[in-house]
Amino acid sequence: MKLTHEHEELRRSLRRFVETEIDPYADAWEEAEIFPAHDLFRKAGAAGFLGICKPAEFGGLGLDYSYSMVAAEEWGRALAGGVATALGVQTDMATPALAKHGSDALRREFLTPAISGEQVACIGVSEEGAGSDVASIRTRAVRDGDDYVINGSKMWITNGTQADWMCLLANTSDGQPHRNKSLIVVPLKSKGVTVARKLRKLGLHASDTAQLFFDNVRVPVRNRIGDEGRGFIYQMEQFQEERLYAAAKAVSMLETAIAITIDYVRERKAFGKALVDMQTIQHKIAAMHAEVEALRAITWAAAEQYVGGGDVTQKASVAKYLAGKLALEIPNACMQFWGGQGYMWESRISRIMRDIRLTAIGGGANEIMLQVIAKNLRLSGDGRKAPPAQ
Repeated sequence: MKLTHEHEELRRSLRRFVETEIDPYADAWEEAEIFPAHDLFRKAGAAGFLGICKPAEFGGLGLDYSYSMVAAEEWGRALAGGVATALGVQTDMATPALAKHGSDALRREFLTPAISGEQVACIGVSEEGAGSDVASIRTRAVRDGDDYVINGSKMWITNGTQADWMCLLANTSDGQPHRNKSLIVVPLKSKGVTVARKLRKLGLHASDTAQLFFDNVRVPVRNRIGDEGRGFIYQMEQFQEERLYAAAKAVSMLETAIAITIDYVRERKAFGKALVDMQTIQHKIAAMHAEVEALRAITWAAAEQYVGGGDVTQKASVAKYLAGKLALEIPNACMQFWGGQGYMWESRISRIMRDIRLTAIGGGANEIMLQVIAKNLRLSGDGRKAPPAQ
């Protein structure tokens, strides 16, 4: 995809925002294991960064998704990966279905303040025992007159302690697991909502993550996004943007890991010469660079297909899988060249390794991505031919 002057202007604006509003506070937020989401999101919203591809009538910029990909890349350069993840939840995980399928009244009430940054959103899909297996969630929303009564819990919720509302996936009938679910906007100050605990994580420390319980929580039926029973389909659509965001963010994080490692091996000496002069290290870094370039190519090819209105399931899954695979390999290989310094908690490479590790798990684990890819290749054992390459 050829990027325009407008894309690059957005990139420059986002980079300045990261350098002035996130990076100076990253270490403090990491230490506190939380960042001031409402304060930062208001600033990001005022700059137009939270509604890049959202409808203009609800405060968005109305641009196509390629501009959101530029944003994902720039958020990925932030010194605090947890903040980049929290921003992605607001823009690419909790709000796409609302923007596409929500009623005008629902969008005015919840999408508009999410775009302006006045409200913080979170996405409620995962549960204990139902992470990648979305169909097996147990949270229920039972119709009672003009309300849904919600009971259940959600786990590993990014922005969970600070969010104003959740885009929640719940079972609204006893039908087939792919046809009995609905997406519902749940204000988190509703009676019966409890933030059970703030969770400690291996990485992404600046991002608050929580477990939430719902005990007879009443929410108006009008808070449902789109049609009842189509929540699983809507969530699968949201996953495509989440996976594209994750892949684009990973490109920048991996690029950073390689760049700072190159700087380090230029300076570090062993046995009388700089590490960068060792051919083994040169070849390893060159190979890692080639892999990241391949990830960038498939990620942007998926974005171009998505912007064109095509079914992006296969390409987005390939991009997400490759991002997760390289997230496991490249920061670890880079850290090896840093030696003992890389193993220190405060080193940049160790933070990147911790922060990017979730890429192979969140939004569909690597194994799930391979399952999706295999299904699209028709590897079902029934003898059907694979589809032509696209």
